[in-house]
Amino acid sequence: MTRLGLSTVAASALLATSLAAHAADLPARPAYPAPVAVPLYNWTGFYLGINGGYAWGRQDPLSLITDRFDRFDFDAKGGMVGGTLGAQIQSGRVVLGIESDIDWADITGSSAVTPTILGAAQGFTANVSTHIDWVGTVRSRVGYAIDNWLIYGTGGVALLGGKTDVALNGVTCGTAGNLSCSGSGNRVGIAAGAGIEYGFTPSWSAKLEYLWVGAGAVETAKINMIRAGLNYRFGGL
Repeated sequence: MTRLGLSTVAASALLATSLAAHAADLPARPAYPAPVAVPLYNWTGFYLGINGGYAWGRQDPLSLITDRFDRFDFDAKGGMVGGTLGAQIQSGRVVLGIESDIDWADITGSSAVTPTILGAAQGFTANVSTHIDWVGTVRSRVGYAIDNWLIYGTGGVALLGGKTDVALNGVTCGTAGNLSCSGSGNRVGIAAGAGIEYGFTPSWSAKLEYLWVGAGAVETAKINMIRAGLNYRFGGL
């Protein structure tokens, strides 16, 4: 081998040794953890809850006593509180479910009226007070989930329990067109509305909803309800 070749080989070996030593002195490349998949919020499951709110509307008080007089109604309002039972299942962003609730209510109203029959005044006045003391519903729910948020519409059957008290002026109870001084009964109707719910843990959620209830023959009670609720959901549906 010529002197030039020997010099080239020696220089190459020296360069390789220097590069290897420099590489050994470099710090180790840090190990980055693999990205963790964030689980989507799941609305599926059975749930129990509590709710409460405020109601206002109009109702016909004499419909609980007799159907002899012409229909009339007046304002009623008050609070409510109760419990909720439901179940729902989520597919993609769509949430389908069924919900029932029963609320103890204090929805009251009163008025002084002159009852009429076929538009003819009956010659006496009455101080009438009415009280809806419980409200129950069984409704379907159809919702759209945006992670922890659920926007839903709802509709179904409603049942109201109420009573009426009458103080007559100038006549005796039972003599004026069979008008008694008190009566109670239940009214079946419909309920419809919408709401929004937020899941702040995998099991706990809070909601705010509006319901309209029309109950009785030709809607003798028409009630608006705003309610807030807190639900605990069990998985496994």
